[in-house]
Amino acid sequence: MSSVLTGITTNGSPHLGNYVGAMRPAIELSKRSKSYIFLADYHSLIKQQSPELTHQSTLSIAAAWIACGLDLENTIFYRQSSIPQIMELNWILTSITPKGLMNRAHAYKAIQDTTDGQDKDKNVQMGLFNYPILMSSDILIFNADLIPVGSDQKQHIEMTRDIANKFNLTYGSFFNLPQPLINETSSYLPGLDGNKMSKSYSNCIDLFAEEKKLQKQINKIKTDSLEPGVRKPTDSTIYKYFKCFTSVENIEIIDHYFEEGMGWGDLKKELFKLINTELAPAREKYFNLINNPRHVEDLLLEGETKALKVASKNLKKIRSLVGIRPL
Repeated sequence: MSSVLTGITTNGSPHLGNYVGAMRPAIELSKRSKSYIFLADYHSLIKQQSPELTHQSTLSIAAAWIACGLDLENTIFYRQSSIPQIMELNWILTSITPKGLMNRAHAYKAIQDTTDGQDKDKNVQMGLFNYPILMSSDILIFNADLIPVGSDQKQHIEMTRDIANKFNLTYGSFFNLPQPLINETSSYLPGLDGNKMSKSYSNCIDLFAEEKKLQKQINKIKTDSLEPGVRKPTDSTIYKYFKCFTSVENIEIIDHYFEEGMGWGDLKKELFKLINTELAPAREKYFNLINNPRHVEDLLLEGETKALKVASKNLKKIRSLVGIRPL
């Protein structure tokens, strides 16, 4: 049976992009595959340095996974920071990873491109530069096979494969070469402005926003000034939202809305109904869990006990391969 692994960084409350790109596909897979689902709390230190935000976000994202239907019987659910083997593997992999590979990372190049002056690295933290290696460690410590990600994360999985292959060639075959699992038609949900959805850009829709707030956020989705019936549906940001929340069987209904020239305001009302119908049951469960953090903690501790067994066993073999073993 193939194993699946995915995680979300604890740098805020989950948004619709997290849900569509990672949570929903991973939860579906957890019903039929062995799954590793984690809270990437060490990754969060790269993006923000607020201890309270990291702590509160851990509860928020854990509660979101559970509320959305994660199968805890078939899933190992844990905090990244509770598995020290990840950080040890991170150093082992750092020791064999070429800097040239890291130079090609999209996030690193993006910061360089927006930096003025001769020193293009002055705004680059080492955490961001080395991010792909830590992500590789997250995946390889459990030898996961499939990684559900948004299309923007595909490069990191390719880099993980490169790092795993370098280890296998250097020390002997041990790591699987993981595959990205991307639903090209519905895995990427843009932000309100049509760019990547991100808390950092303030262009996201909260996953569990109350109904009135959800409607207000949907109303902020950027649209063009073309007359109804003239616009090409697939060019619009709002159509991409419909694609992510409409079944294949019903997408013709959405196409009909656009072909008939329904106005942006009415389209946004229909979109609200669609999204709210899907999320309303989970929303109530989510707030119940937020008000009962002890229960969430207990569920994480159960998962971490399982995760530690697997990670310890794998790290023992990895240590032996690199020469760190009893005399």
